[in-house]
Amino acid sequence: MAFMGDFMSPAPFWHNGPSPGAFYNFPANPSSFGSVNHSVQEFKAHSAAPITTTTTVIGVKFDKGCVIAADTLGSYGSLARFRDCSRVLKVNDLILLGSGGDYADYQYLKDIIEQKIIDEQCVGDGLQLKPRSLYCWLTRVLYNKRSKMDPLWNNYIVAGIQDGEPFLGAVDKLGTAYEDAAIATGLGAYMATPLIRDAIDNGPLNEESAKALVRKCMEVLYYRDARAFARYQLGVVTASKVVVEEPTEIKHDWSLAHMVHMK
Repeated sequence: MAFMGDFMSPAPFWHNGPSPGAFYNFPANPSSFGSVNHSVQEFKAHSAAPITTTTTVIGVKFDKGCVIAADTLGSYGSLARFRDCSRVLKVNDLILLGSGGDYADYQYLKDIIEQKIIDEQCVGDGLQLKPRSLYCWLTRVLYNKRSKMDPLWNNYIVAGIQDGEPFLGAVDKLGTAYEDAAIATGLGAYMATPLIRDAIDNGPLNEESAKALVRKCMEVLYYRDARAFARYQLGVVTASKVVVEEPTEIKHDWSLAHMVHMK
């Protein structure tokens, strides 16, 4: 069949429809449907995948508070590119926040949270943001971004003291949230959670035993998770203190590596 039309200015696909190679615009008024030529620069590009990523965050509840730990590595694909990415944040005197996933998205939300705390202090009414409030706010923010097909590629762990009792909750990039006494995101959900649950089943933990358990989990993850790093930070929240410790190095031992064979 012979081509009907001009190669340089082809006819629309249908009456008042878009010409070949043009974008189609659906206006609010159906009677004004027609073809509109937009430039590529007019369209907003959403983040289709995380770029600089971080791995597991571990949270454990003990009798008087909670412990959170996360390593400091930011991976650029498979490259261990950034080695000082702090992911354990002291929000206020009641809350610790840990993040895994895209580091830029965490920095974006961290700036918003810190501004919320500044605004709260300026009010001067003596009230503080509570962990359950931050936890609920995160579910709304992450679900809202996900619904716009522009998610924040993060998993968060919120730890704190809620009305005198320890609180530990997790929120993922879809806004899905839950509370538990043992939470691990990323690959740690498969490797660290069983270790934590076994320890909790043996009886209530105190602060020192909870910290020792989290340190053991970080060591296991360093050996087993290809994106984990030997340097990590640990944070503790109780009714009397919120402390984020200086980064600690894992004392690793690879003397048995020659016994590992790939099949």
